[in-house]
Amino acid sequence: MTVTDTEAPAQAVERPAHRDANVLRWLGAYTASMIGDSVYYMALAWAAARTGGDTQTGVVLAVGSIPRAVLMLGGGVLADRIGPRRVVIGSDAARCLVVLGLAGALLLTSPALWMLIAVALVFGVVDALFLPAVGALPPRVTAPGQLARVQGMRGLATRLANVVGAPLGGVAVALGGPTLAFAAAGVLFAVSLPLLLSLRIRPLPDRKGAEPSGTAWHDLADGLRHIRRHPLLGPLMIVVAVSELGFVGPLNLGLILLAEERHWGASGMGWIIAAFGIGAGATALLLAVRGRVPRAGLVMCLAVLVGSVAIGSLAQLPSVALAATAAACVGLFAGLGGSLCGALIQTVTEPAYLGRVTSVSTLFTHAIAPLSYPVTGAAVAMWGTGPVFAASASLCAAGALTGLAFTRLRRAELPG
Repeated sequence: MTVTDTEAPAQAVERPAHRDANVLRWLGAYTASMIGDSVYYMALAWAAARTGGDTQTGVVLAVGSIPRAVLMLGGGVLADRIGPRRVVIGSDAARCLVVLGLAGALLLTSPALWMLIAVALVFGVVDALFLPAVGALPPRVTAPGQLARVQGMRGLATRLANVVGAPLGGVAVALGGPTLAFAAAGVLFAVSLPLLLSLRIRPLPDRKGAEPSGTAWHDLADGLRHIRRHPLLGPLMIVVAVSELGFVGPLNLGLILLAEERHWGASGMGWIIAAFGIGAGATALLLAVRGRVPRAGLVMCLAVLVGSVAIGSLAQLPSVALAATAAACVGLFAGLGGSLCGALIQTVTEPAYLGRVTSVSTLFTHAIAPLSYPVTGAAVAMWGTGPVFAASASLCAAGALTGLAFTRLRRAELPG
């Protein structure tokens, strides 16, 4: 089969996503790629730590975020121009070659800081193309009524990658150093390629004037106008942007600082993170099995609101057990809100704009929201974890309340 997109005939009966071989091929490719990501970052962090000090390690890990943030919107334009499957295939092929090339180089020489920085930069560029395209792919491989179920399946795959990827990378580093870990990541990227090549792509509805044309800047501006003028996409993007800014800092950097402040140690933090993963996994499983949630827009906003209350309570609880319970609630409700938001975005977006719209939401979640890390760290140093977690919870709640203020969003439904 060639790399060009192939079109699948329309099915008379909508097949459940978990029984659709086409969706399962996509899920297998996505899972292999996500596990490869985890192994790659483990290997990169280990190689950087062995090569330089703490500062150099931080530089190596952070440098990939620069091209990801700068080029993310352009990745969405490219996905709409040539098709998301082609972009995902090209991205995984590029990551495979780069990482295997680095593994081969490390067989001949010790890792150098410049070498790791160069690979991190290339990886960041490829991620800027991969992330919008992989987010735009589900509506092209399944029916609209199955998008919530696919979001749940994608959430389960992400949780599996988090659970399996880091230990797998650690074992590879222990057995063969960063060389073996990079090689394992490259093999995982390679595994996704035949699955992606075998995907059947659903034809897009004929929308006159929606197809990308002219310059890339024109296409990007057209995509942003589509979001601004759409009665649901604009509010959904506001919810994503505001709630993610309140969510990312406490749940990533904030938990580490909280565990240090309360002297819970690494094991206590591990239990809290594990509880969050269990809650998020339960939500993903619910969506994967159920397939649809009535009053999706209202449930999304209320779930984010409840999740924000749980975020605020984390810093007020005196024990690891209670904090882990609150973290499980955060994972359950914030995960439900995020999955429903993703399904609504993919459902209401004109298909020809999926790459560009996905790139905007991904920019908020993967590029802009992490900028809150230094702000969170500085704020905790000045005021402690309690006020910072409360402020972050308030920001997350503000996103949910903003969504509730839009009648169309409150009444939004997913296809049956």
